[in-house]
Amino acid sequence: MTWIHHLPSLAPWLRRPSSACSLQYLKRVRNCSAAIALVTQIAPAYSAEQTALDSPSHPNDAVLQEYCSTCHNDDKWSGSMSLALLSTADLITGSNREQWEKILRMTSQGQMPPKDEPRPQPAVMHEFTRWLETSLDSYASSNPDPGRTTLRRLNRAEYSNAVRDLLALDIDLSNELPADDSGYGFDNIADVLTVSPTLMDRYLAVAGKVSRMAAGLGSQHPSLVSYRIPKEGSIKNSGIPSWNERMSDDLPLDSRGGGAFRYYAPHDGIYEISGYLNANTNNEVDRLKEDRVSLRIPLTAGAHTIGMAFRKQLALDETVQTLHNTTDVIVMPTEAPTPMTLDFIVDGTRIGETTVDSYHMTERFSQANFLRDVLQIDVEGPFDASATGATAGQQKIFSCQPNEAQELACAREILSRLARQAYRRPVSPADLTPLLSIYEAERASTDFKSGIAAALQALLVAPGFLFLHEQDPADSPPGFVHQISDLEFASRLSLFLWSSLPDEELLNLAEKKKLRAPNVLEDQIARMLADPRADAFTNNFAGQWLYLRNLEHQRPDVFLFPEYDTRLQRSMRRETELFFTSILRENRSILDFIKADYTYLNQQLAEHYGIDGVKGTAFRRVTLDPATHRGGLLGQASILTVTSYGNHTSVVRRGKWVLENLLAASPPPPPPDVPALKTVQAGRQLNAREQMELHRTDPVCSSCHVKMDPLGFALENFDAVGAFRSHDAGRPVDASASMPDGTAFSGLAGVQDVLMESKDEFTRAFSERVLTYAL
Repeated sequence: MTWIHHLPSLAPWLRRPSSACSLQYLKRVRNCSAAIALVTQIAPAYSAEQTALDSPSHPNDAVLQEYCSTCHNDDKWSGSMSLALLSTADLITGSNREQWEKILRMTSQGQMPPKDEPRPQPAVMHEFTRWLETSLDSYASSNPDPGRTTLRRLNRAEYSNAVRDLLALDIDLSNELPADDSGYGFDNIADVLTVSPTLMDRYLAVAGKVSRMAAGLGSQHPSLVSYRIPKEGSIKNSGIPSWNERMSDDLPLDSRGGGAFRYYAPHDGIYEISGYLNANTNNEVDRLKEDRVSLRIPLTAGAHTIGMAFRKQLALDETVQTLHNTTDVIVMPTEAPTPMTLDFIVDGTRIGETTVDSYHMTERFSQANFLRDVLQIDVEGPFDASATGATAGQQKIFSCQPNEAQELACAREILSRLARQAYRRPVSPADLTPLLSIYEAERASTDFKSGIAAALQALLVAPGFLFLHEQDPADSPPGFVHQISDLEFASRLSLFLWSSLPDEELLNLAEKKKLRAPNVLEDQIARMLADPRADAFTNNFAGQWLYLRNLEHQRPDVFLFPEYDTRLQRSMRRETELFFTSILRENRSILDFIKADYTYLNQQLAEHYGIDGVKGTAFRRVTLDPATHRGGLLGQASILTVTSYGNHTSVVRRGKWVLENLLAASPPPPPPDVPALKTVQAGRQLNAREQMELHRTDPVCSSCHVKMDPLGFALENFDAVGAFRSHDAGRPVDASASMPDGTAFSGLAGVQDVLMESKDEFTRAFSERVLTYAL
């Protein structure tokens, strides 16, 4: 027999990680004698190992052989897995753990064996999964493998929060830095947080700006900051645009339209607040002119909320038409304009007003006439800047006010204190020397404050601040497993819950090695969750886990969903954020994510859900009646909207979201060149179920859709913006479905029952997501 004839039988052995050579190497052997010698050399080892594989050494070998090896073998290679490469002895040696974890996941979720294949009795399957889980956990406990810690850069949200807490500077820097890459669903993953010269240049520029601002040395030359108010949406069925309501909690209760934003004044001085308004007519020339109004006011240095809004009652003087999208007529005003009061608002208080005109349009024309509203707010200044007052940042930075002889000692005290918090550990002379050198170089040509600002700029781009660096103990051998230090633990904990630096209390406990004592740690976690900084966990973890960040990019069709606007979008997201935060801070069961009898609503969202008795813009906790068809994450419009398209729902998106986010059972990616769904057949509009049934006639598509589609079909009573519906494409919605194992269910309540039956899979999936984000 020639050497090449040995290849098929040797292939499984050669694919094993323990093999001394590879199939590819063997194929490259061109000398026949050398090849035969090589085959002769490895054949005995292969034969011995194959004998071990073929001889059952554990009762569960028979389960694998009878129910799994028919598909998962070298010939079929189903699911990219062959049991010929596995042995139950692996569970003792720790080999092929990823493959065994995959087997455990698929069998425990009931996805394997497939329902159309022979399946073991439930008791047998339970014993198999229990044995496999226990074996994997036992090996992991006896052979801890914490992996490696990559040098991790703070992402832009963490950097912004860290600067805020370090310098007491109430300013959001995240938009001044480029977006971070994501991995495993999150943007705080060390392996994807790369560093480039361009990025470091940007960090350096931002650090220079904020260090001077915090030290009270921001530019005294006027500069312009613009805030464009989001106005997505259309005219509602009632004929009143979305901005006929109070648009922000930072605006007076009797306001409508407009908006508000956070602005940081670098100095005491005069600032000009300006607004751009829509033209309020259908005259294109007039519309392009855009009215501008302005007011000059004094502001103290520091953070302020700047807003503009109309008086609510005056909106009643305006006439609004029904929206249509076809007309060739340029509509002109038919009456004299009505004067309306526009307020300038600083920190929630009206500080000035102006009068603008609002035109009426005749009802007989078909083109829309929008209410007068603010499109953009500009703040320019400072004019006549004076010495900056004692801002929170300056009070924290300048803990001493030295005379000339004391300046170096004071600089050392300031930089020592700030570097300790920035580096999340005690600082040494080696840490302070470069900072003091930069201070002295700048101080020699300017003044004390400028020297401190220059040193702060260096501190904000120093590796100890910008990177999370965890060190191995001195003289530890390669592969040495050890606990991270208490100070490193404090940094992980604060980045996890606050996306920021540890505060003084955490650092003190860590330095005393008390932080990890169970009662101390429990108290600290409770304290941290009660702190407003814990909102970062909701924004950054839940915002990515639940895809809430994608909501602002949704663009539902304004003609199909005229009720959808910016305020409703924000309300959708706020409901889910408050719901997540309540489970977190109240230490409720995570099963509430699946099924809960409460949520958080304001009037607009309650009306969207068809729930009565909720008035006003403020959110409050509402107990849900089963008849509302709500409860848990899958009853919330935010989730239902981000899993839809702009003009229709998506059975696949919703089913995939449930599998991926709630069960960690992501389906494989779709094959290339998947044809678009057919929406019409024989001149008849197809509903979602009919489209998917037609699509699944392709066997290649059916294997994945059989898992996703039932979950999506059961949610078809919710339209593309999460409103409840009973008909689709003119026919009643059929929300019935069945899982691959034959379990029948219907509607949201049915999906919740299916997920509650899989609560172990959900808790495992949720824990994996939290640990991925935390670690």
